[in-house]
Amino acid sequence: MFKGSMVALITPMDNKGNICKKSLKKIINYHIDNKTNAIISVGTTGESATLTRKEHTNVIMHTLEFADEKIPIIAGTGSNATSESILLTKKLEKSGVSGCLSVTPYYNRPTQQGLYLHFKAISENTCLPQILYNVPNRTGCNLLPETIAKLSHYKNIIGLKDASGDLSRINQIKKLVKNDFLLISGDDTTALDFIQLGGIGVISVTANIAANYMTKMCTLALQGDFIKARKINQKLNLLHHLLFKETNPIPIKWATKYVGLIESDSLRLPMTPLLKKNQNILKKVINSINL
Repeated sequence: MFKGSMVALITPMDNKGNICKKSLKKIINYHIDNKTNAIISVGTTGESATLTRKEHTNVIMHTLEFADEKIPIIAGTGSNATSESILLTKKLEKSGVSGCLSVTPYYNRPTQQGLYLHFKAISENTCLPQILYNVPNRTGCNLLPETIAKLSHYKNIIGLKDASGDLSRINQIKKLVKNDFLLISGDDTTALDFIQLGGIGVISVTANIAANYMTKMCTLALQGDFIKARKINQKLNLLHHLLFKETNPIPIKWATKYVGLIESDSLRLPMTPLLKKNQNILKKVINSINL
């Protein structure tokens, strides 16, 4: 179920900063049409940090409604408080989500024992499949291979999204976990290499506007045709980098509006609009790829 190109979906908002259901429906249909393998709703790219708890749940439920079982939905349910993660995960148990993406607790910088006990507690309080999410440059903590191995013994902890960009971790983790433990890239720039080293796909920011390209690239890579997959990746390489020219999701929100998939690139403070100079650079790249 969880493989290939999976999109870290933006959360569309109107000019007043309210959730825009019309744009959300449009972008979900875009991913269904372009055969994206799964949607991650309200993760980092979905601005989970600035949504209220009610909004967080509502966006996931609207995503399920608009997807209409045509594409799997993975819910972002991570928090820096274990009790909050458990509460949100349990709330979604009968919602229809296919699984949860749970980020390492941010800001409070737990020890490896703290990380282990955090994810263990979530696992023991739900039947939903759990994907661990390691993104140290945003959270201030790094989920180490040995801790991942311990957590992989829990039946419903099924995989890891690794956004560290450190490809050396793949082999380290693979040596410690069972063959069916899913390793998913969380970094578009290294995703193809990640798959070639044994990963099963990517949770992609770029896929928000280049879904067809990302689907084709991942499909080819998983079939072992890395020559053709690399040609696609080379075409997208500059775009991958520019979408992180400013803090995610600032560039991708602007880019998604530019290609006509959402009506507004509105963000909530402390996130700010994409700088004009970066808009011009990104515009040229998007036009050159013919998105």
